[in-house]
Amino acid sequence: MMRRAAILAAIFAAGAALAACGGEGPERQAPDGAASLAAEPRYEAAQEAAASLNAIGEEFVKLALAVGQHDPAFVDAYHGPEDWAEAAKAEPRSLDQLEQDAKGLLISVRRANGDDASVRGAMLEKNIRAALTRIQMAGGETFAFDEETRLLYDAVAPQYDLADFDAALEEIDALLPGEGPTSERVDAFRQSLAIPEGKLRPVFEAAIAECRKRTLAHYDLPEGERFRMEFVTDKPWSGYNWYQGDYESLIQVNTDFPIIIDRAVDLGCHEGYPGHHTWNVFLERDFLKGKGWIEYSVYPLFSPMSVTAEGSGNYGIELAFPGAEKIAFERDVLFPIAGLDPEKAATLEKLNDLRRKLKHADNYVAREYLDGRISRGEAVDLIRKYKLDSRERAEQRVRFIETYRGYVLNYNLGRDLVAAYVEAKARENGGDRWAAFETLLTTPLSASDIAAAAGGGGE
Repeated sequence: MMRRAAILAAIFAAGAALAACGGEGPERQAPDGAASLAAEPRYEAAQEAAASLNAIGEEFVKLALAVGQHDPAFVDAYHGPEDWAEAAKAEPRSLDQLEQDAKGLLISVRRANGDDASVRGAMLEKNIRAALTRIQMAGGETFAFDEETRLLYDAVAPQYDLADFDAALEEIDALLPGEGPTSERVDAFRQSLAIPEGKLRPVFEAAIAECRKRTLAHYDLPEGERFRMEFVTDKPWSGYNWYQGDYESLIQVNTDFPIIIDRAVDLGCHEGYPGHHTWNVFLERDFLKGKGWIEYSVYPLFSPMSVTAEGSGNYGIELAFPGAEKIAFERDVLFPIAGLDPEKAATLEKLNDLRRKLKHADNYVAREYLDGRISRGEAVDLIRKYKLDSRERAEQRVRFIETYRGYVLNYNLGRDLVAAYVEAKARENGGDRWAAFETLLTTPLSASDIAAAAGGGGE
């Protein structure tokens, strides 16, 4: 309960700060002609605002593509007009020009939003502000961890007490007694459940098929939606969804390290169903094609959209496999395919329940490391201790933090926010979590919006 209160309080504080200062860039000004706009019939005003947002949405897409020329990780997915992408490459804009263009777009969207922003307009404004922040970072400007995540993701992680994490470590130590550090014992146990290399594809195909079957039992996805799966190496992440457009995803699984059996369902749900692939399909179907909101032809990775993306990906695992259903499927279906001992399934489940208490340790380490309070070596050691990883995996995780910085909070804080939202909405609709989850995926909401809608619900 205390953790839930801290999370929601942190998000509300971030939203209040954003409302007060308007983020980086020009100060919020009263929109020109606001008085005359208020005097117009509401329908005409709404149409004018929509037309304005359409134009701003187009300029935002072009801005994002231009930012991507300086910041290769910025554009995670694009499936808009090809000539816009070609123009961004052929006529690159300088960082100074991009900063001025982003500030101009902020003024334009604030004028379009007026005093009563639509959910579309509000999200577009936050996405533009995030793009401006990323432009400034590319130009050498630095932000403290909390300020960076506030500007990029509309979210600030709560402060953490390592004593809370230490208590979870003591429980794990008791579960797997023996000699040596707890992290080494945990790693040894998990390595005993690694999927043999020759069994990777059949295990993942079975896992994703089950994730998809469970999702299709609740959602009507467009005809022809599909994905391709590849196994790759030399990446800072364990899995990735590259959305291609036209309801297709490329799902990549990193095999730098042995993949433990429980990761098959995790990645199948997170990257596929009902996670990233499903979310992107909904965005394309409902926003881009259904409403003509062109800004959803691009997914800027460093933006408020990523709270929903990663949070829904992680929550989607427990939505699709509630209670003991995940470990039962793994034990009865995936363990035999992989040739692993199903007698270890019960211990794996207990271990994973305890490891979930450590999920926010990433935020603690990232904040301390990126704000300069600990060294890289200390960051690796803390990841080893509190994430119970081998040195090699801890090094990979620190590389992820160095590459994606505050993005790490989208996985754990995002999951907690999504869970709180779904639980709150499910209480209003008779307990249908799948319907509540779909509402979240098909509504443009940032972290502070999700927290406000969730109220005091959730964990």
